Amino acid sequence: MDIRPATVADLAAIDDIYHHYVLSSTCTFQVEPGTPQERAAWFAAHGGAHPVTVAVGGGDVVGWGSLSRFHPRAAYRFTVENSVYVRADRHRRGIGRALLVDLIERAARAGHHAILASITADQDASIALHRSLGFEPVARLREIGFKFGRWLDVVYLERILPA
Repeated sequence: MDIRPATVADLAAIDDIYHHYVLSSTCTFQVEPGTPQERAAWFAAHGGAHPVTVAVGGGDVVGWGSLSRFHPRAAYRFTVENSVYVRADRHRRGIGRALLVDLIERAARAGHHAILASITADQDASIALHRSLGFEPVARLREIGFKFGRWLDVVYLERILPA
């Protein structure tokens, strides 16, 4: 498996992976699949210090990750939020870990100070993955999302990067 920067040609595969979770999981609070135009705009807003990466195995995109601006105000410019998604048929193979390790390294090289992970509280595997890589719980927001007929909590985990 290789991890590389995503290209426009990867956007359909990124959407295929993500839309599975939009329709079947609480790991994202998006409730309907987005359009190709929305994904293209999302991708255009990334790059440089806010990369999108893909994991490629056997010639296929099997996962993706991104670092996004946490907040538009200038004082937050050294803080990013990570996202990691793995194709549903490729779980438990180290893909998510490899993507997150790569994002941490990219964030450090880009000069970021903190990485946040906003994770639905029922996503035990994602929370465990982040904790295993040095993220610490810093907040729990109760019942802030509503999906599949129920209220959902979100936990925030943070990793401070070395200077």
